Amino acid sequence: MWTLLVSAFVFILYVTAILFAIRAAQTARTPQGAVGWVVLLISAPVFGVPLYLFLGHHRFRGYRIARKQSETVVEGIKTFADFSKPDPDTMQVNPRPFEALAHLPVSRGNGAELLIDGQATFDSIFEAIDAAQNYVLIQFYIVRDDALGQQLQAKLIEAAERGVSVRFMTDAVGSYGLPTAYLDKLRSAGVEIANPRDRRGPQNRFQLNYRNHRKTVIIDGETGFIGGHNVGDEYLGQDPHFGHWRDTHIKMFGHIVRQLQLIFCEDWHWAHEEDLIDQLDWAGTEAEQDMNALLVATGPGDDTETGAMMFFAAIAAAKERIWIASPYFVPDIDIMTALQHASLRGVDVRILVPDVIDHRLPWLAAFAYFDEIRECGARVFRYTNGFMHQKAFVVDDTLAAVGTTNLDNRSFRLNFEAMALFFDERAAQAVDDMLKADFKNCYELERNLPEQPAFIRFGSPLARLFAPIL
Repeated sequence: MWTLLVSAFVFILYVTAILFAIRAAQTARTPQGAVGWVVLLISAPVFGVPLYLFLGHHRFRGYRIARKQSETVVEGIKTFADFSKPDPDTMQVNPRPFEALAHLPVSRGNGAELLIDGQATFDSIFEAIDAAQNYVLIQFYIVRDDALGQQLQAKLIEAAERGVSVRFMTDAVGSYGLPTAYLDKLRSAGVEIANPRDRRGPQNRFQLNYRNHRKTVIIDGETGFIGGHNVGDEYLGQDPHFGHWRDTHIKMFGHIVRQLQLIFCEDWHWAHEEDLIDQLDWAGTEAEQDMNALLVATGPGDDTETGAMMFFAAIAAAKERIWIASPYFVPDIDIMTALQHASLRGVDVRILVPDVIDHRLPWLAAFAYFDEIRECGARVFRYTNGFMHQKAFVVDDTLAAVGTTNLDNRSFRLNFEAMALFFDERAAQAVDDMLKADFKNCYELERNLPEQPAFIRFGSPLARLFAPIL
């Protein structure tokens, strides 16, 4: 009897593995991912089947965005953009690839202020919340119940008590440790919560690998924030392990804020099944800086590889330089090729990454890529003054971007991300100044992989095997 049960289990396991392998071959987002899953599932189904259930990352077909119920608003934004088209003489980068990825147009009439590190970021966010008159929309990947998290909680409660509509959203995986009491206190004060533990979504469909990595704050449809910071004391540099936390947010004004607001509405609709479109302000004002800008949101629900294609478009547009700051460097083949090609045609390609270890696997995997791009002339700088977590890039003197997207496969294919792109030499100069200051706290990588310590030499190629899910 026992033998029959074991035989039946093995038979079912192998049948399941074969079915999953067929599904992986049909739906995996890359050929490399398809081959990897098929080999693992067929050769080791005991490990492969459970892993595929939780980590298999075919396209996120179930995602339903508010945009499908709000075509009027989208068309309104596009129509309004017809009256706010950039002056062609101010656009030195072809915006069409970025507009196609964003499904939104570049517009003039925008403003931006870089917020360097946590104190400047949260001082500005808290000041904006205090000044809110109608509503606050807020979303972070990680929210902790520590001193900073409690300060945010208090600010949101104060806003709700003076009659401001407040909506709060976070990610189920990123904020796994956030106590229910934290949310209950917000809710009891009148804050509307999209509780990640209650919502429909990936965690109920064996797809925990998908994360909403966006960090968004919107005040009255007039002021918006996005960038690398989450809500936790370590983002203020108060973690003894990481020390100084180097990160960047951006404060925005103008039409790009309404684009960011639309993305929040989509996420809120998915998480909370509520359409906010008619409850928000979509008119807004223009900023005196009058910058050309676009909000590019990407995610696993997209029909194309929008995350990787955004970086590809930026690299392809570079004529003189592209500098990229990212805490992780685990690119796909297309981005590696684009970086190598840019270096070979004489573009100043610089990759800024942290020297301090945050997550060991992606940190190790990065060393398997450094030699390839350095051989083509790209330069790798390793930040040593604490941990660097910013996500930013600058192209020539014409394009600057700040947001949530890392230079890795997870951000490209598994996470919901967003980047604010400013097609303006003033924005490019601001990011240029910021990154030049960061380079002063770096050393340039000069040793090849065979010259690295043993744990890097041997660990890096192994870590690279997990690149599709890092």
